Amino acid sequence: MKYRNFKDKQISEIGLGTWQLGSSDWGPVNEDHALSVLSAFAEAGGNFIDTADVYGMGVSETVIGKFLTTIDKEFFVASKLGRRHDGDNAWPQNFTYEKMRAHVESSLEHLQLDSLFLEQLHCIPTTELEAGRVFDHLRRLQQDKLIQHWGVSVETAEEAKICLQQSGIASLQIIFNLFRQHYAEEFFVEAQEKEVAIIARVPLASGLLSGKYKKDSQFLPTDHRSYNANGEAFNAGETFSGIEFQKGVDLAVQIAAMFPDERTPQWAIRWILDHPGVTTVIPGASSPEQVRSNASASSMDSLPSSVHQQLKALYQSEIRPGIRGHF
Repeated sequence: MKYRNFKDKQISEIGLGTWQLGSSDWGPVNEDHALSVLSAFAEAGGNFIDTADVYGMGVSETVIGKFLTTIDKEFFVASKLGRRHDGDNAWPQNFTYEKMRAHVESSLEHLQLDSLFLEQLHCIPTTELEAGRVFDHLRRLQQDKLIQHWGVSVETAEEAKICLQQSGIASLQIIFNLFRQHYAEEFFVEAQEKEVAIIARVPLASGLLSGKYKKDSQFLPTDHRSYNANGEAFNAGETFSGIEFQKGVDLAVQIAAMFPDERTPQWAIRWILDHPGVTTVIPGASSPEQVRSNASASSMDSLPSSVHQQLKALYQSEIRPGIRGHF
């Protein structure tokens, strides 16, 4: 595993996204299995975990907290807030200092931590980012030593650029993969100049870029790849990166044919790591084997420039015109 700089720390360039470990939106995962996934990640050299308070409403954070008590190695945990519904409408009530502090304290309790390495706003409305009060609240939480760093998980390049104007921001998390390439040209350089980390989420487009799905593949009704396949529940970009599933299967075949060998998911992650603006990639994993497969991308050579050019041409001609949802 290789590592990249995040402020004064070295974090693994392959992190672990833990939406799956919340036992919701991807189907149920029992605790022992979740712990085996986390253990495999540690054994592979990983040290950066991304979660959120709404991943199973604390389930993902709680299992991570139990895992952290079993190891001696330093881990860097990032969580997210802003999408909880605590018995009332989440927006705009979630964005007062009092509510944000309560949600941070809840995450710390679940994670069994005194301070969170990174707290992120979780794809909140653009209007709240423009108003700017949420950033003042994050700075106050940092002063209170409940969080060490803060960042924002965003849906669009516009939102990323708004956040980059805020002093003290440590990171931007955004969908970045072979089905969502253009962000590298829109704001990665500015982020690098300002020493803002880029956290790449949905690197395999909800598994579509792994090359393992067929057009007749089915998902459980409780899986977001079923109930949000076309953006019925939340932004379509969070599922298959906004690409219509059947078209995505065809595109994934074309992409796989451009790679040097059959390690399709690893090459898809390697493509992301080839961008120097990226600090870490956070693929999810539902098994230890998947963790090891994802982590192996860190030791692979970069893709040839000719392959990068072919993938960019395919994106511009066939992929980007088909992206749905706001991006």
